[in-house]
Amino acid sequence: MIDQGKLGKLYHARSVGHRRRGRPYVDGYGSPAFVQKEVTSGGALYDMGVYHIASSLYLLCNPKVLFVSGKIYQETDMGPARWKYSGYNVEELGLGFVKLEGGLTLDLIEAWAIHLGELGGSSLVGICLEPFGFFKSSGDLDLNTTIDLEAFARRTHDLRENADAFDSAQQHWVAALQGRVELLPTAELALNTMLISEAIYLSDRPGWEVTAEQVVQTSKSTAFTL
Repeated sequence: MIDQGKLGKLYHARSVGHRRRGRPYVDGYGSPAFVQKEVTSGGALYDMGVYHIASSLYLLCNPKVLFVSGKIYQETDMGPARWKYSGYNVEELGLGFVKLEGGLTLDLIEAWAIHLGELGGSSLVGICLEPFGFFKSSGDLDLNTTIDLEAFARRTHDLRENADAFDSAQQHWVAALQGRVELLPTAELALNTMLISEAIYLSDRPGWEVTAEQVVQTSKSTAFTL
């Protein structure tokens, strides 16, 4: 739909992840290490946000990141025993606004726990990804279009060559090794996703917008050294 120009000019995207009460360990599942910054380096942004941000960047053709403004929170209460034992010190809520090359923008919210109803799904202007829906106006008529993804998948697998190469990350990797499809730029997307995520943490501390160059200059690897 994007390649065919169905959405017109892309100019804004929204990256959304939402749980009303779903923090690892302190809300009933997972291990304490999952909520310790020394182990995981972050909370909701690194746990859920990376998937939604990367998807948005891919659909926008992975534009260059220019500026990022962000804020993180750890405000929702939890059981005192779990709090004490877990060493919980990561964010439950991450927010960001990203300015991208070409006049594109991206806003994002990732919540492990928040006292709100559903926040809706990730979207590009014109299309909602979760649940999938297409929105446009024709003259004075506003059109909300539902899409049959099951029929789409069935038809593409019946009629399109190499449709199976996009059924999963593993199948895509194998198909690329076989030379059947070109490998999606997952490494480049991962780097841009990480840059945005780290920029939100960096922006939260001084409380102002940061540039991509500032993130690169101040970033410190937390990888274990042998």
